[in-house]
This record gives sequence, C-alpha cells and structure tokens, in this order.
Amino acid sequence: MQLNEIKSDSNKRKTRVGRGGKRGTTSGKGTKGQKARSGRKLRPEWRDALKKIPKKRGYKFKASPKAAILNLQDLENNFKENETVSPQVLLQKGLIGRIKGRAPEVKILGDGDLKKKLVFENISFSQSAKEKIEKVGGSIKHKSAIGN
Repeated sequence: MQLNEIKSDSNKRKTRVGRGGKRGTTSGKGTKGQKARSGRKLRPEWRDALKKIPKKRGYKFKASPKAAILNLQDLENNFKENETVSPQVLLQKGLIGRIKGRAPEVKILGDGDLKKKLVFENISFSQSAKEKIEKVGGSIKHKSAIGN
C-alpha cells in the first residue's frame, strides 16, 4: 500500500436499508409477514381476543353479573332477631349496591358467627353459612345452598 492509495472513510455513503438497491426486494427484512411490512406495528393482543368472540347472527354475548357477597358477621351487626333478609332489604340497609339498576343476586358466606334467628328469602348460601344458620334456628325460603 502506498501513500497515494490511502482514502478517507468520510466520503463513503452508508447503506440505506429498506429502499431497494443492493439488499434486493426484501431489503434484509426476510420474506412477507407482519414484521416485514412498512410501519411494522405489531398486532395488539386484545385484537386476537376480539376475533375469537363469536359474531354470528343471533349470537348474544352476555357476561352474567356476579352475585353480591356478604358474610354472616355483616348480618349479625345489621339485623335484629326474626327479621327477614332479602335482596331488597339489603339494598335498603345499604349493605349491597345495585348492579345495572337492579337488585343483584346475593350469596352469603360463612365468615363470622350468627347468634340471631333470621328468615332468608331469595338468597343463596355457601355450605358453611347454611350450616351455621340452621344451627341457630334460622329459616331459609326459596334458594338452596350453593357449594363453595
């Protein structure tokens, strides 16, 4: 190598990827697919979930509202002997709130102790709550016990 053969790199142009030229049609991005497209924005995960929901004629997608949950301790603190416990009474006392403008289904769990006889209407129970209510002498109308 001679002194007259030395060239500086400042005149050298950088290769511009993605615009044809030496890299060919795919320009170093592989062939086809989401990552080879212009913009290269990945598809959001929620879109895949949306695509899986049935959208055929007549199909109605309903998410069933969950039951409002109370414990026996809440009933012990807010009710007197032989009072009736129903979703409407619980709404009036402010122990539960409305769901979509309606009184929700109510499920009573067995946390805490109950020492008062109460009358329950249109309410579901866990197995332990039902046993504690019957042990005290309370009565249950309509709904049966639902397992935990």
